[in-house]
Order: sequence, then C-alpha cells, then structure tokens
Amino acid sequence: MRVVHVHRIRGIGGSERHLLTLLPALRERGVDVSFVGLDDPAGVPEPFYAELSVPFERLSAPRDLDPALAVRLARTLRSLRPDVVHTHLVHADVYGAVAPGARLVSTKHNPDPFRAGPFRFVERALARRAARVIAISEAVRRFSVEQVGLPAEKVEVVHYGLDELPRAWAANPPLALGEPLLLAVCRLAPQKGLETAVRALPAIPGATLLVLGEGPERAPLTALAAELGVSDRLVLPGRVGDVAALYRRADVLVHPARWEGFGLAMLEAMLAGKPVVAARAGSAPELVHDGTTGLLVPVDDPGALAAAVTSLLDDHGRAEALGRGGLERARAEFSVAKMAEHTARVYVESLHGNQ
Repeated sequence: MRVVHVHRIRGIGGSERHLLTLLPALRERGVDVSFVGLDDPAGVPEPFYAELSVPFERLSAPRDLDPALAVRLARTLRSLRPDVVHTHLVHADVYGAVAPGARLVSTKHNPDPFRAGPFRFVERALARRAARVIAISEAVRRFSVEQVGLPAEKVEVVHYGLDELPRAWAANPPLALGEPLLLAVCRLAPQKGLETAVRALPAIPGATLLVLGEGPERAPLTALAAELGVSDRLVLPGRVGDVAALYRRADVLVHPARWEGFGLAMLEAMLAGKPVVAARAGSAPELVHDGTTGLLVPVDDPGALAAAVTSLLDDHGRAEALGRGGLERARAEFSVAKMAEHTARVYVESLHGNQ
C-alpha cells in the first residue's frame, strides 16, 4: 500500500512533530510512505526536512490560494501513484482534494474556531471527497461533527503517540531558573492561556515559570509580568535545543490552554514522569485523569491554577504519584505502535469501504 502525506510546512509545530513520529512508524509496518511538503517561504521549513526520514518532495506554497499549486500538486501525486493521499490541515485538505484516483484521508488536528464559521461549508464539501477523516482527539471529533457538520460515520479518533521525549538538537542556553520550576511548552498565543499562568505566579511563592515557545504574545506577557511584579520569575527563551532536559528539571507542567486539539506537551510531561496541571478544556481531560495523572482546573482561573500547583509543590509524595500515574498511562494508551497500527487500519478501511 502506497500512501503520500501532504502538509503545508512553516516550521515544526505539533502536527509536524506528529508526522516526524508517525511516518517512519508506518514505514516500519510495511506501508510505502512518502511526503509532499507545501513550503511556506515566510516560515522556516528546513528543520522539518532535516529530521524527516522518509522520501519527500517539496512544492513552494507562498500564497493561501494558488490555483497553480493545485496543478503542481496534482502532477506530483500522479507521478507518485499513491493508493491513499493523507492530508493534514486546511491547505493540504483543499489542494489534496485534487488527488487523481487515490482514496483521500484527512486528519483534523485542531478545533480551530474558523472551522465552525463560513469555512465549514468548504470542509463539508471536502469531506464528501474523503474516504475517512481522522480526529486526533475525542474533543476534535465532537467539534468536527457537531460544529463543523462533518459526517459522524466518517470521523474516527486516532490519538497522537509518543514513546520518548524530543531528542536534543543543541545545548540549551544559560537560563536563570529558580526553584520550584513550572514549565509550559507551547506557542505564545492567546489560545494557550499563558496569561492565566502569569497571573497565578504571585500566589505561588518563589516559583519560576519557564515557557518554551515563540509567538505574538511575548510582549503582552512580559508587560503583564512587570505589572504583577514577577518579571524575574518569568523566563521566555523561545525555542531551545534540549527540551527533554527541562522537562526532567521541572516540578510541574502547567497547560492553561483555552482550547486544544491534543496538547503534546501534556503527553511529553507524562513521559517525563511529571504531574500536569491543565485547564479543563478541549482534549486535556482525555490525557490528564484528574487526581491520577495530574490536576484539572477551570479555564481562565489563575486562583485555581495557583492552588492546584501549590498543592503539588507542598506534597512531593502526591506529585511523584501523579507523575508515575502519567508515565504508566502514556505508555499504555499513547504509544507510537498504537497510533501507527490504528492509522494503517484506517487506510485499509478507506480502500475497502465505501466513500
């Protein structure tokens, strides 16, 4: 079975990291897998290809709407002759619909609010072309069916899978980190709710909040920390080379996202044996079992976040027990093997089922 994945590449985010794990795992299971990247030159696509270990082709995709790109992609896919074309996110969904002759599988990675707006009519039309739709969490499945209007019988949940923490690609810069250490790994964007974590800091004595990520909220978060008098306890180094070392050093992962497709950082923290304190939104309850692998708090509630974190910092035995519970759950429920086997099964169903 020959499968070609298509994704627009700007850098390495959650969906790109998913592909870097999934594609070689599919190849190990006998799937003839390759990749076509739609490269956004305004981004930084090179690191993704440096890590990609399956055959790939690259097409320049500088514009959101580009009829010429649809023609180039159709020509590329025709030359690759796939049985299944597997698209990821909006651009690939739209352009991948031109795939000649192949069955189409589409993965939905996020419950992005725009998907429930006028674009939902485009998604519904594309779903008629797709043999199967994969949602990366039950939260994304519900959103896709109930708010976007995709046919429930076509949508199947396949969770992300990980077996290990990200490998280091460089040494970390010197960082002034106090103890206890709270870690957040996410984009600096309103969706991620980092304002809530910064507002919680004054109520968590002595704690440092280390946020690994880039994004448009850097200046507002820095200004908020200054206003609250915790500038010296908020560290924003951007992208670092050895994330795993910082997971291991942290006491707690905080994940106050207002909505979330999956939340790889929560799974990575579980693999590191660290407790997670997350907002009860999106996919968080699917990963974090409240009181077993971490704690869930209301969205946009700095007081509740501070109280939950402080309770774990004050009770190391409980924090360690939650960390062990998270590690056990990660290994049992979110392995790479489970993800790859389920995905391959979707391909078989798409080839032998009815569209």
